[in-house]
Amino acid sequence: MDLGEQIRNKAKELIEIETVDCVIGYERATDGVGARPLFAYKPEEVDRLIFDQTCTHNLAKYLLNRKDKATAIVVKPCDSRAINLLLNESQIQRDKLFIIGVACPGITKTGLNNTSEELQAACQICQQHTPVIYDFLVGEPPASEPDIAEAYADVAAMEGQSAEERRAFWEEQFSRCIRCYACRQVCPGCYCTECFVERLDPLWVGIRIAPEENEVWNTIRAFHLAGRCIACNECERVCPVNIPLSLLNRKLEEEVRELFNFQAGMDAETPAPFATYKKEEVFPEIG
Repeated sequence: MDLGEQIRNKAKELIEIETVDCVIGYERATDGVGARPLFAYKPEEVDRLIFDQTCTHNLAKYLLNRKDKATAIVVKPCDSRAINLLLNESQIQRDKLFIIGVACPGITKTGLNNTSEELQAACQICQQHTPVIYDFLVGEPPASEPDIAEAYADVAAMEGQSAEERRAFWEEQFSRCIRCYACRQVCPGCYCTECFVERLDPLWVGIRIAPEENEVWNTIRAFHLAGRCIACNECERVCPVNIPLSLLNRKLEEEVRELFNFQAGMDAETPAPFATYKKEEVFPEIG
């Protein structure tokens, strides 16, 4: 029985016995190649559910619109970390969720009318192939998770450059930002009812599309995700101008791991380090 069939069987059961009133999963996109989100409310709609290596979207974002409604959701390992993050931050309720976890084979690079055999960048360095939270597991989890020594190789390469070189690199990257906010819209960790970038009092960042404002937007957003980013890489995937946002996010992820031995979303109970900071707290020395 393939992954899609296992998901369809469980989803149909959940709707028929009224455990949930909606199943959020994936269906084949209109191009016949990729996948797109599906909201199934009826047993017959469940037949459209699929799962394969084109199912890239992090569906956890949609739970923010169903906080008080019984919902089943299909999650990959990185998506499951997003659920833990939202549970930890009291954005969703565990008793309203039925989590269908998928032992993930890795997601390939996919575009309109085409797909590749090459894994997405995040999947190439992923060390979590089994969901960290689920009620029903689909697929066979690996005997052990891979130990990828080069998970931060690009971060180390950036750190090896001079301050002037790093400054020039990011100035060029941010200069291309069109402030479409696609990164914010797709991120499960961005759920503020009013984003700082849209506040007028106080005015944190101007409305114009200019290097200074772009830099403020991208750096403050990265710091807002420090200790919270679950490494799904959706922000970089949807960026229309290909800014390497994961490079910035994973630099902060690495710092948090070294300072606090913490990785976001691994469980729903442990709060992020910056949510528990105390004035008298002493940081360990970094050699």
